Amino acid sequence: MRPVKIITAFLLVEPMLAFVAPQTRRFSSVKSHQPSTSTHGWNREKQQQKLKVSTRSSQSLLNVASYDEECDVLVLGSGPAGRAIASLLSSSKVGLSVSLADTNFGKEWAPNYGVWTNEWDAILEAYQSFGISLSGGSEGGCIDMEWKITDCYFGGSFDIPTTQRMRLDRPYKRVDKNALRDCLSNGSYKVLDAKHISRAINVNMYSPPGSLVHDETGTTIQLEQSNGDKMTVRTKLLIDTTGHETKLVLRDTREPYSAPGFQIAYGCLVEVDESDSPDKTHIGPYDKEAMTLFDYRTDHFDDKGEMTMTKAEKSPTFMYAMPLKDNCIFFEETSLVARPGVSLQECKDRCATRLEHHGIKVARVLEEEFCYIPMGGALPIKDQRVMGLGGAAVMAHPSTGYHLCRCLMGATAMAAAIQNEMSISNPNLDKVAASAYHALWTPENIKQRNFAVFGGEFLMKQNVVGLRGFFDGFFKLPLPLWGGFLAGWPGLPFNESHESWFARLWYGLNFIVRIPLPVALDMAVSIATYCITEGVPLPQSVTPFLGEPSSYEFERNADTVGDLAIKAEARRMITTSKVTEDVPVAFNDKAESKAETPISLKKTEKEPVSD
Repeated sequence: MRPVKIITAFLLVEPMLAFVAPQTRRFSSVKSHQPSTSTHGWNREKQQQKLKVSTRSSQSLLNVASYDEECDVLVLGSGPAGRAIASLLSSSKVGLSVSLADTNFGKEWAPNYGVWTNEWDAILEAYQSFGISLSGGSEGGCIDMEWKITDCYFGGSFDIPTTQRMRLDRPYKRVDKNALRDCLSNGSYKVLDAKHISRAINVNMYSPPGSLVHDETGTTIQLEQSNGDKMTVRTKLLIDTTGHETKLVLRDTREPYSAPGFQIAYGCLVEVDESDSPDKTHIGPYDKEAMTLFDYRTDHFDDKGEMTMTKAEKSPTFMYAMPLKDNCIFFEETSLVARPGVSLQECKDRCATRLEHHGIKVARVLEEEFCYIPMGGALPIKDQRVMGLGGAAVMAHPSTGYHLCRCLMGATAMAAAIQNEMSISNPNLDKVAASAYHALWTPENIKQRNFAVFGGEFLMKQNVVGLRGFFDGFFKLPLPLWGGFLAGWPGLPFNESHESWFARLWYGLNFIVRIPLPVALDMAVSIATYCITEGVPLPQSVTPFLGEPSSYEFERNADTVGDLAIKAEARRMITTSKVTEDVPVAFNDKAESKAETPISLKKTEKEPVSD
């Protein structure tokens, strides 16, 4: 469950700008922009009603005379999620005019992404179906390293020797982040060197007043350019990919509600001094031909005192290691999930202690990585016009932190849903947004997530002994069962082993008999307690008896239409009444117009209306 690498987010002043990448092409000039000629572009005749906005202040966008930029879709954020959805929607298959706004577009991506080989193959195929080729990297397909085997170490508890290795016959890959960034930067979308200044204060309401306004035909938003100037953008659709701590996408935090946990990790890409190494096929205990997914051993604290060992056992971390070329290797000391999170300094110190214990001498540090990954928490609230993707849509795996493949695959589903809704004339933009969210979070996918949320809560309770027993049993399951749990997303390999209530129940029964008895008993008690305190979500995910979670699908507000049959009956009766002076205007055939023609019963003076 390599959580950390797949969804690394960073502690920045602007958390929404966590994923950024270096400039690979010249930025388009906002001032010289020409309106899109796309068939999906704005009808110029309909823009004569625009009012004026100052580019030097955040005065109401209702007073706009002209826009600095117009597009079908505006994407906020330029990490993997932002560039992926911008590339998909601007592809020849979809054909929308897309702008992407981020003042950090030209910066490098910091995370090191690790993925299972067959999951990445599914991503390549999905993007190729949109005409997008993810290529490059020394291994091709945006990959710079592949290991045919994956190793784990869970020794030190339950009579498992500390030297015992568990070898998984499943290949793992390291994504070439620069190649992926470049492939997702070559689309037909336009880059705006700007960021939004708004904050959601309620559903579809934002501060400062007038900085972001939705209407029937689109959205007007004010952005701040890197030079401090303001610009105004008119778009039909707005997609937020600025990360888990977004300022625009609200979460449904009604009770019962569990706050997110946090995966914290310190990573370093290093060159190792092998001059005294007796075995050049290994770096310390780590085989150069294998990727080490988990090393939960704590023998490196044996001589550090009881207090240090107790702390390491109570707040466990594990080593994640990617041997690269020659003496180059990426190490990462990771706290899987905790609330509150383990400190980054603690992870860094433990990494150094572990390497010293194994006799690994670091000759040079090439890169450092500081990872902060919120996991779990509430899903986006319904009926929002701003569409979230990636962290903004809470797509990180709640138990493992895996995110990249889930996000990239989810982006293809969102793009297909938007394409379908926008293909009709005069699309209902509220319905477009609802369909985009539904493409990510179907009721079945929500149930699968709820199952994984419980997993995250259980893992947060465990000390290092419990985690060793948990994962030793987990990886003894058949590959489709543990692989499906790690994937946890429609379209990824083995997910079919988890995408129904019966499949999840079968997984649970197979799992609990493979873990040590103390861990199994703790899990049974935790399941009962969680069902009592959190209610429906967990039992709903593994039984057919408790219905479905509420859907994101669009539902017209019937309160504004009323009971059409009764209103029609009223009109017929009023027409034949001998005491009614006026007959109401006939109902329009369109439901939305019917709400605008209320019935008025006006009586004659001879027959006053009774109270």
